[in-house]
Amino acid sequence: MHPPKANAPAGDVQKRDRIYKQPIHGISLSQECEQINRTLCGPGRFTTHCTNANVPRMHYTSAMKRLDWRIPAAWLTLCVVWSSTWLAIKVGLRDLPPISYVGIRFLIAFVVLIAVSIGRTHLLPKRRSDYAVLLLTGLLMFAINYALLFWGELHVSSGLAAILQASIPIFGMVFAHWLLPDEPLRWQRLAGAFVSIGGVALICARLLSFNGWLAFLGGLGISVGAASAAFSNVLLKSRKMDLSPGMMAAWQMIFGTAPLLIVGLIIDGNPVRFHWTGMAIFCLLYLAIIGSSLTFLLLYWLMPRMSVTKLQTISLITPPGAIALGWALGGERLSLWTFLGAGFVLAGVWMIFRRIDECKSEARLQKPSLAVPRA
Repeated sequence: MHPPKANAPAGDVQKRDRIYKQPIHGISLSQECEQINRTLCGPGRFTTHCTNANVPRMHYTSAMKRLDWRIPAAWLTLCVVWSSTWLAIKVGLRDLPPISYVGIRFLIAFVVLIAVSIGRTHLLPKRRSDYAVLLLTGLLMFAINYALLFWGELHVSSGLAAILQASIPIFGMVFAHWLLPDEPLRWQRLAGAFVSIGGVALICARLLSFNGWLAFLGGLGISVGAASAAFSNVLLKSRKMDLSPGMMAAWQMIFGTAPLLIVGLIIDGNPVRFHWTGMAIFCLLYLAIIGSSLTFLLLYWLMPRMSVTKLQTISLITPPGAIALGWALGGERLSLWTFLGAGFVLAGVWMIFRRIDECKSEARLQKPSLAVPRA
């Protein structure tokens, strides 16, 4: 449908305005256009093609198609990159101490995010309460979760670390049930998560070799870190914040990294004296730039566009990928149990995605006013 000409009759203009303001999935077209502008242009930067009533509806549809294509691409990128970080962490720990390793990784990532964001968006949160949220979630996600993860991988295999971090969606569903009214705990989601966890357990069955209390404490620490990461994700989504994804991640990193650098300097000593091999430098830069800067930009870009439960199923996809990379590059073996476990993981993820979609479809049928189809 094309907009009426400037000399169009008043009746055509009124008809155009009714269509433009017609509710689609609970919000008007003008509101959705504003959301698309924020997505494509960033906070505070709007294009004119969607901000007035003269925009053709085909422009809106084209923007939605571009947006829809980016969502699965970003989700898949996170799955692939985070499948590789487990091996990079394990290899880097051969030369670098865990606390300083984490701190330096996110210090580099912070610098990269600042460099990307300067001149593109505002750098400071607008409300004082935002600083408190970023401080708390930064400590939970970076200071607690990653410090426990890196320390834990000193005493357990990368496969075991992957399976323990795969508990993030279960913790996330429980926290989301209390903090996010739109995401109540459903038995379908819980069943799918447990099916996937069972598959990951099959994959890692031969890797679960506990070597005393340190291995047990390492595994326990990784589980605590997973709960911290899940609560951080849910808490951040429950607070509407007018801040770009890059700066949101950067503020979290600086709040979480500062205590790690201080503790690392006390425990590990001067970083200049570390055993800096070529492989250690490569792992550090890969984890900082690709495994942190890029992935957290994508993660926080996806947060308002996917449910917490769907988003955190990434943690159920990465263990099979981590095992495959460990076999290909780290000398780990693959067995029939690995392929069987991978099937369970994918089946569980399908259950989480498919059943939620069916529930939404039923809701649309029960509410015709929200069931307006989009071309």
